[in-house]
Amino acid sequence: MSASLAELRERRTFECRLEPDRALQSVDDAAAFLDDRGILTRTPGCSLPSLFEACHQQPYKAGRGGFAEWPETGYPWFWEIAQLDGVYALSVHNGKNVLMSTPLAALADPLCRAELAAAETADSDGARLLQHLASAGPSTLNDLKTELEWDASQLRRARGPLERMGALVSHGVTLPGGDGGHTHSSRLARWDQVFPSPASGGGQDELVVACVRAAVLAPEAEPARWFSWKPRPDTALLDRLVAEGRLTRPAPGCISVP
Repeated sequence: MSASLAELRERRTFECRLEPDRALQSVDDAAAFLDDRGILTRTPGCSLPSLFEACHQQPYKAGRGGFAEWPETGYPWFWEIAQLDGVYALSVHNGKNVLMSTPLAALADPLCRAELAAAETADSDGARLLQHLASAGPSTLNDLKTELEWDASQLRRARGPLERMGALVSHGVTLPGGDGGHTHSSRLARWDQVFPSPASGGGQDELVVACVRAAVLAPEAEPARWFSWKPRPDTALLDRLVAEGRLTRPAPGCISVP
């Protein structure tokens, strides 16, 4: 018997930790939340589970906007989880970062590899960046600016579209500072350097189903806005997944997993 819409809403509230009594208490809790859901956005903005929403904390500095609205003590957790083995921080959420566990990253692997293959054959700075990383290996921003003889703006323009499509991955690093302190920077790597072995299976269908499962319940229009890859999941794709029994429509305009 299929779950009712009310039951799915209740289950979503529990599994996505939408009530304060289910608030994340530590970075270990947050890492376990990622393992459970498979994918986390940083801030709320759609039905995909959100790390900061599950913190249920007061803002760092209420009313100041931007980063000041992030959770008072939980704001570093996204970065800390991204440092863990088996976690992939990708900018494929239409330019915003998401965390993926290894199983979810494996489903995204064919999409990222296709974008990488297309990008590295183009006549562009992006292709030159990818070709350089293929020979030099993952490199910090400072090293890339020196080796490619680019300024920060040229590097930013080259990397942005590649990160958005998953061909390039940015990993936060802490580097020694000149005054004995430290600075935060990034190391860039090609997708095939952070996920070396091609996954068996995966692709858009599997990723959509897994993300709907992570959300428990989602508006039918949302999957088309979840990721940067094209073609985007449309009504025809969702109709097919429903017909195949991989998704269900518990009410008009809503999708879930059976």
